[in-house]
Amino acid sequence: MEQTKLVIQSAPHIRSPLNTQKIMYYVIFALVPAAAAGVFFFGLRALVHLLLSILFAMLTEALVEKLVHKPITIRDGSAILTGLLLGMNLPVAAPLWIGPVGAAFAIAVVKQAFGGLGHNFMNPALAARAMMLSAWPASMTSWTTPFDGLATATPLAIMKSGLSATAALPTYWNMFIGNIGGCIGETSALALLLGGIFLIYKEVIDYRIPLAYLATVFLFGSIFGENGFDSGLFYLLAGGVMLGSIFMATDYVSSPATVRGRWIYGFGCGLITMLIRLWGSYPEGASFSILLMNIAAPLIEKFTTPKKFGEVAKKK
Repeated sequence: MEQTKLVIQSAPHIRSPLNTQKIMYYVIFALVPAAAAGVFFFGLRALVHLLLSILFAMLTEALVEKLVHKPITIRDGSAILTGLLLGMNLPVAAPLWIGPVGAAFAIAVVKQAFGGLGHNFMNPALAARAMMLSAWPASMTSWTTPFDGLATATPLAIMKSGLSATAALPTYWNMFIGNIGGCIGETSALALLLGGIFLIYKEVIDYRIPLAYLATVFLFGSIFGENGFDSGLFYLLAGGVMLGSIFMATDYVSSPATVRGRWIYGFGCGLITMLIRLWGSYPEGASFSILLMNIAAPLIEKFTTPKKFGEVAKKK
């Protein structure tokens, strides 16, 4: 008698060609244009920062997993992605040891200490950047100009200091292609947008989070900035908004899974970013806004999860 094998699985039952490894390498591939632009504008030292961050992220992952007797998972690409994102969040003039320290913190403390991939409650690379910014603020804000490496200020720092009337702000074109001072991988809006379009096309990320984030930044910049529409465009192209909205706020683990939740989450990221930029003492705000919304993500998801079909409201 022929026996039929009955397989019972929990929801969801929708099959997807994507798996964790493929998603990670898609995101890494999407970051290549921005990373290459960073090396082009800031030189080989930028490449060394990127490689050191990636190498130490992988080494830390393997070491921690070896110590706790877990399978070594460095081939899934998640440690490479964390190291790459961290390296792209560094100023090229920062000391070369700072990337490895940040990578070790991101992997050992923010990721593995909470159970590894899928259990971290905030983005490991962003948490490491916030730690380094608090511990070594001078090194993490040592900006230089592209090509010649002269000390400079970022466009946001110039605007924040009130020197925009006397100090020359870069043109929008230079801000768009990345020919400005800033972190290695955040200056080229063009390269980041290309990577974002690729990820949306491959359905790796949901467009709602970056769209809500960028629209909120543009709206608040246009309304409360000094130059209306120009200010809105300025705040979109300056700083880490593009990198954060496309590649960090969309982290599967630390962002809401519901549709309404993703709109709210993206709006919250943009709102906090602009509150910091316009009225806070710090010129940037993308990193801290995403980290704060990472913490709020479970609460957002709780109140935006659709009710089950046929569910009856409880009597008061």
